[in-house]
Amino acid sequence: MRATIRDVAKLAGVSIKTVSNVLNDYPYLTPATKEKVERALAELDYRPNISARNLRRGRTGLIALALPSMRSPYFAEIAHLIVKEAETRDLTVLIDCTEGAREREQLVAEGFRSHLIDGMILQPWSLTAAYLRNRPDRTPLVLLGERLQRSADSVAIDSRAAAAAATEHLIGLGRRRIAVIGAPPQSQGAKRPQESGRRQQGYTDALARADLPFDPALVVHQLEHSPEGVAAAVDELLASAGDFDALFCFNDRVALGAIRTLHSRGWRVPEDVAVVGIDDIEAARLSTPSLSTISPDKQMIARTALDMLVERIDGLDRPARRVVAEFELVPRESTLGADGAGQE
Repeated sequence: MRATIRDVAKLAGVSIKTVSNVLNDYPYLTPATKEKVERALAELDYRPNISARNLRRGRTGLIALALPSMRSPYFAEIAHLIVKEAETRDLTVLIDCTEGAREREQLVAEGFRSHLIDGMILQPWSLTAAYLRNRPDRTPLVLLGERLQRSADSVAIDSRAAAAAATEHLIGLGRRRIAVIGAPPQSQGAKRPQESGRRQQGYTDALARADLPFDPALVVHQLEHSPEGVAAAVDELLASAGDFDALFCFNDRVALGAIRTLHSRGWRVPEDVAVVGIDDIEAARLSTPSLSTISPDKQMIARTALDMLVERIDGLDRPARRVVAEFELVPRESTLGADGAGQE
């Protein structure tokens, strides 16, 4: 039978109130009393009833996490880290996949039109700033990514700076004809993540600083993220600008698919074309060649998102805050070659 707080109090020789004070980190307890209660808690393997505690506080202990896709290794890693961070705060995460659809994102932003969740973390692709400002539900909300970052608390890397760092890495290796896959076409409008536009800006920033001309033929507006879509984007690039010597892809999935396509077309990586991505997914370390990439501090993103959400759940009232997460360039074989890449 599961131990109760009454059992703990009896074993420790204290009142039920004293046990409750220990469980709730009441500051005015003598070390001897606290040690006695903690010893009893351990001996009985007592586990507090989180549901009952939340009920007393008017909470459910549930939060929602809504991401555009769970097929994306990056989003899967972020989801895993957020779930682990939530566990340390006695929170349970309900995960939803929006596919970037506005209707689905609105449903999340409205707290799933229920009172079952205490807060939510959302990576928006289609919502507008006006909608978030006027949303009917005021459930605490934290945004991932740079889109709509002034509409609610948000955390993301600086995509423009990250893209510039990736491009400068290629320039530093002597590459001068640097192609891009993943740039957002104008016709997609709000359907495309804002990060894509900022990554193209970072790419052009780096070219300008190195006095390298911008060539539109080197930029491919990839619309489809399937393996076939990546192959089509690479083939388009080979047809329009076959003399490129480097390739910057706006995420690692595209970069890995591009490497495969280049190999199948008789191009060597990195001898003929150096390739770099963004995200540092696990497959980037396991591929052949291993993929040079921009590595966002995913742990910081998950921890910061939970910190800001819990603050809002606890009633913090202040203007929306933007936190810029750290990132680092991780050079590997796809740009340095097997001899130049260090061991991780």
